[in-house]
Amino acid sequence: MKKVTTFTLFLVAIQFCFAQNPLVTHMFTADPTARVFNGKLYVYPSSDTYPPAGREKEFPRFCMPGYHAFSLENGSTWKDYGWILKENDVPWGNKDTFAMWAPDCIKKGDTYYYYYPAAPKDGSSFRRIGVGTSKNPTGPFKWEKNYIKGVSGIDPGLFIDDNEKGYLYFGGGKELFVAPLKENMKEIAADPIKVEGLPAGYKEGSFAFKKDSIYYFTFAHVFPDEGYTIGYATAKNPLGPFTYQGKIMDNINNGTNHHSVVKYNGKWMLFYHYWDLSGFNKLRSMCADYLEFKKDGTIKKVKPTKRGIGNPTIGEEIQIDRYNEIDGAKTAYVGGNEPAGWMVTETTMMSSVKFNGVDFGKGTATKIKARVASGQRIGSFEIRIGNPKGKLIATFPVKYTGGWNSWTTIETELTEKVTGLQNIVVVFKSDWGSTKIVNLNWLKLIE
Repeated sequence: MKKVTTFTLFLVAIQFCFAQNPLVTHMFTADPTARVFNGKLYVYPSSDTYPPAGREKEFPRFCMPGYHAFSLENGSTWKDYGWILKENDVPWGNKDTFAMWAPDCIKKGDTYYYYYPAAPKDGSSFRRIGVGTSKNPTGPFKWEKNYIKGVSGIDPGLFIDDNEKGYLYFGGGKELFVAPLKENMKEIAADPIKVEGLPAGYKEGSFAFKKDSIYYFTFAHVFPDEGYTIGYATAKNPLGPFTYQGKIMDNINNGTNHHSVVKYNGKWMLFYHYWDLSGFNKLRSMCADYLEFKKDGTIKKVKPTKRGIGNPTIGEEIQIDRYNEIDGAKTAYVGGNEPAGWMVTETTMMSSVKFNGVDFGKGTATKIKARVASGQRIGSFEIRIGNPKGKLIATFPVKYTGGWNSWTTIETELTEKVTGLQNIVVVFKSDWGSTKIVNLNWLKLIE
């Protein structure tokens, strides 16, 4: 009865989150595994939280209670399906240890298999790996009563080859491992073997994929003089041996990183986490950026951006502070009564911010909204297509809102019909003596 109640609650407790990077801001998420099922993009992250009151000293590092699942809706909206699994619901796990690290989910046939690490109550290992099954990518899952025998470690990464054979990659420390899975995907078919061909040093976060007959094995790798990076190696066989090829992403501000790689709608993407939202590298937020391959199959290094992925469309927030280009203005952490995130600020005469890839669809949008705060009342900002001198499609007057952290939503008409994917530019205007015009959080096209 308890299980039914739990899953009934999460099925109806759906929250929509609008963001570019980080992907969601209503909670802290880490270790994102991205998968495409039936043409839809899903992400399965772990979650970070604050330690329970009075137990802070027990959690000098991470405090991780369980897992949510998310899917991409429309152009940039992420749908939260609520709790997939909480620590105290693990049949074989310890209670109240907040030890639910990176998960994964994969589909074979018509069944979804969700893998996760947890601290076993039998004390047999630091972490064991369990699995659950469902006919739906977001559950409810039926959890196996015991962990997978013969597997000890963290960060399960699943891979299914073209011949439908499954492989489980896992481990954390100086060595990573891979084991072939039986047809039922719940047992290993042979003893785990060490993944050969990787550089020395601490490694974790195993994730494998295949492109053009090449097997890519990606992993988090710690360089003594740099910290966590995302590295990768290639092979002609899912069991290796692998040849180390270098880094996909450099270290981000001396903290952890954990990732996945997926192809969605013809574009390759790198999912990872970063903590600039919280300012604390134990409270992380999942992000994503586009990934490119060179002609020889090697991967171009990915630079983290706030712009991220996706094409916001009519009815979705365009987080303009996740810009592609900015000139004469700055971004800062948003204040006042706004949700966590950033804003465009320190706007001056003829400063501008460019946001690429807005989906105007078939041209049905007739108005545009803006979320603004202003401590003065002189000036305006324009919305143009392509560049600061491009076609003018909207103009907003600047009005006093009660202060630079007092936010309100304003609306104006679109003066032109615009269709398809477009790059937009916001141009700020005032008298030349002004040093601050308006703070801008987001825009939204409406019909």
